[in-house]
Amino acid sequence: MIDKKILYVDMDGVLANFGNEVKTITKLRKELGGSIPKHFDNIPHIFRDLEPIEGSIEAIQKLYDSGKYDMFIATTSPWNNETGASDKVEWLKKYFGDIFKKKIFITHRKDLLIGDILIDDRLKNGAEQFKGELLRFGYDYENKKMNEYPDWDSVLKKLL
Repeated sequence: MIDKKILYVDMDGVLANFGNEVKTITKLRKELGGSIPKHFDNIPHIFRDLEPIEGSIEAIQKLYDSGKYDMFIATTSPWNNETGASDKVEWLKKYFGDIFKKKIFITHRKDLLIGDILIDDRLKNGAEQFKGELLRFGYDYENKKMNEYPDWDSVLKKLL
């Protein structure tokens, strides 16, 4: 039996394109003369219909099929968004079926997770203190630059 590495994958900015949704909402609100929300993640149901990040669906399937990893989701759900957690679960079911069934951690403390690898776009919510290897994915909004692993092809080259 192969010893599988434990792999955690963040959702927003890694699997689901939260940034595009923010741009869409901002544009619509400006066009309609409405106010721009301060905390987009507190909008009810904002997580339900996000577009997948390019290549994410196929990449997760390849990682799963490789048999090298015991894969989990490690995501944060805003405290003031009552639909956030359930919408994230529904999103995962829609795009991944049962791959992540009963394998979801919704936490603001990713540093408490025990595992080998965390794929995350940010250092927030304990990701920076994760005890395993942190693969910084996609765009770094705090520093306005691409992370070390800008896309799913680069992640797959590292992990497969």
